[in-house]
Amino acid sequence: MKVKGQHYRTIWFAPPVVFLIEQNLLPFSFQIVKCADFQATCRAIKNMTVRGAGAIGAAAGFAMAQALLAKVDPLKAKKEIEATRPTAQNLFYAAERVFQAADPVACAQKIADEDAASCQRIGELGSQLIIDGMRIETHCNAGWLAFVDYGTALAPIYAARDQGKNVFVYVDETRPRGQGARLTAWELFNEKIPHAIIPDNAGASLMSQGKVDMVIVGADRIAANGDVANKIGTLEKALAAHEYGIPFYVAAPTATIDLQCASGQDIPIEERSEKEVTHQSGINEEGQNSTILVCSPGSTAYNPAFDVTPAKYITKIITERGVVAAPAALFL
Repeated sequence: MKVKGQHYRTIWFAPPVVFLIEQNLLPFSFQIVKCADFQATCRAIKNMTVRGAGAIGAAAGFAMAQALLAKVDPLKAKKEIEATRPTAQNLFYAAERVFQAADPVACAQKIADEDAASCQRIGELGSQLIIDGMRIETHCNAGWLAFVDYGTALAPIYAARDQGKNVFVYVDETRPRGQGARLTAWELFNEKIPHAIIPDNAGASLMSQGKVDMVIVGADRIAANGDVANKIGTLEKALAAHEYGIPFYVAAPTATIDLQCASGQDIPIEERSEKEVTHQSGINEEGQNSTILVCSPGSTAYNPAFDVTPAKYITKIITERGVVAAPAALFL
């Protein structure tokens, strides 16, 4: 991705330091964070300085390499890394692979490079599904920032634009963290792709009016039967798309597929802080970053970070190996 004309990856490794973009400050401030040891990288995953399936997978791989370089007990470090976030399969895939590697630094770097290459290929394959003039809705952020580079749900859109196709994107706000309004919109603005931020609960209405031609979302874990865990609210979009006959695609690298997970019922769903629901952060009139209470004082909140969309509501899954109906078919 490019920011002010300079190319960046979301995360990169100059042993023993991990560098990453501070996503909690976007789109108001662009800063690079340095994580000097694996504990710091773990904190960055946990507090969502880095987020998105592929990006936290790369972070987990780099963290595992940091721990091994520092001669930290490997099993203890691996458990600490895997405890940072429970839903995204890429995190567990990367930590295990580096844990087993003869050269952990080279392995961690290879995982990051593979993630970028897979996303680029997803863009190439997914762009073939996009027709000039399409209006596409997406949910949360599955662009550059969610992966090492290129992204998944947004990669076909970027590739289609590069092919000269005109595309318009409806960007779900994606409460409670607003990652659509903050991150996806920021990416699309930087890429000069026409788009509009819409309330999360506007998608079905737009679909009913014939204003959405396709939905593309990312994934945090895909079960063997094709059920998909993704940002909370994805299921609602899939149900609405199914009702109105709109193609609903999931874009994800094969590293997101968990063949040991038979169905979506087996995917652990992370529950996050109530404060993400009850409070909102942004820039105030004085240009300062501030957090305010936006809900009834004293009320409690329930904040599941993900939901599961059954395979029957998914048109196809776009991976770097092909566009398929069920992920297990890729490995037969």
